[in-house]
Amino acid sequence: MDFAPSARGREYAERVKDFMDAEIAPAEEPLLRRRLAAAPEARWQLDPVMAELKDKARDAGLWNLFLPDVSGLSNVDYAPLAELMGRSVIAAEVFNCNAPDTGNMEVLHQFGSPEQKEQWLKPLLEGRIRSAFCMTEPEVASSDATTMRATAAVVDGGIVLNGRKWFSTGVGHPDCRVLLFMGVTDPAGQKYRRHSIVAVPVDAPGVRIERMLPVMGRYDEPSGHGEVSFTDVRLPLEAFVGGPGAGFEIGQKRLGPGRVHHCMRLIGLAEAALEAACRRGVERSAFGKPLVNLGGNRERIAEARIAINQARLLVLYTAWLLDTQGVFGALSEISQIKVAVPSMAQNVIDMAIQLHGGAGLTDDTFLAGAWTIARALRLADGPDEVHRGVVARLELGRYGMAR
Repeated sequence: MDFAPSARGREYAERVKDFMDAEIAPAEEPLLRRRLAAAPEARWQLDPVMAELKDKARDAGLWNLFLPDVSGLSNVDYAPLAELMGRSVIAAEVFNCNAPDTGNMEVLHQFGSPEQKEQWLKPLLEGRIRSAFCMTEPEVASSDATTMRATAAVVDGGIVLNGRKWFSTGVGHPDCRVLLFMGVTDPAGQKYRRHSIVAVPVDAPGVRIERMLPVMGRYDEPSGHGEVSFTDVRLPLEAFVGGPGAGFEIGQKRLGPGRVHHCMRLIGLAEAALEAACRRGVERSAFGKPLVNLGGNRERIAEARIAINQARLLVLYTAWLLDTQGVFGALSEISQIKVAVPSMAQNVIDMAIQLHGGAGLTDDTFLAGAWTIARALRLADGPDEVHRGVVARLELGRYGMAR
């Protein structure tokens, strides 16, 4: 068992850190301030500074680092890079390593036809367009994907889509051009062969973005999370990704590396929150003492350090399993990190908010937004309870009682 990155991985980690220090850190806070100060409708427009940063990252060769076949990096190599990116709100996008585009690019890379790769994957890899993944539905408990109502039916030699999706991250972005839609193709088929994924142009007739959804009052401009309706959307059979009935298989393979990515970004976010808490606790005093010496704050900081380190080791172990055994050799661990890391990050960030007092609840610090991200990720890609169920099923299966 070896969690150490390769020489190539270490080199990229140094280059990513240097780029973040030199280019992203000076630009990020002014960019976010401009966005907060803008009128609500203007927040959905692109800031030219982001385009400049992306051009610099591409020119520096720090681009599409998440995709092994492009970067040459393993999951263990990429994990520390994702942690570095997680310390910044904008870094993942600057390096073209942001969700949901990363997962969608992985899907198109592994399962897309040559035509789909030319039409959608190539411009995504080049950063010329953005994408969204349309799976969650408002009318059903989407934690159980078998309850999905949206359909991707084969009709008269083509595909017809109907249904309503929401929390489709990225649909608000001005450059969003393609949606990966998951729907039922064969209602009578085997349980895990009923669903398909379809590549849908966002401007296809019958596709309508109904509204953008706030997440605890935040719209996450300019990408956002939208509710999208599909009404008799007609596409050729060639729009199926991986063929009809392949939706569940693709979904499983999409989510494995993706969970390592967002868990490591959360660890980076938790590290930034702990750093902010320590600085605040040392620099500010109350009742004649530094805050860090009041109310058990030293113990809270120690617990935060322990929790972050534990979480990092679990994610690195999962990354190592993905590299050596593939997704199906790491099923339990993929669910374990999905439960452990967002809760850890939420607790660490909450502690940092408490040390900052009222300021921690405002946008004068990054902490309120960071807490929202961590809380939301306890539901995104499946709620904690579903992942605990997976872990328990795999564990009890060793004793003859999987279900």
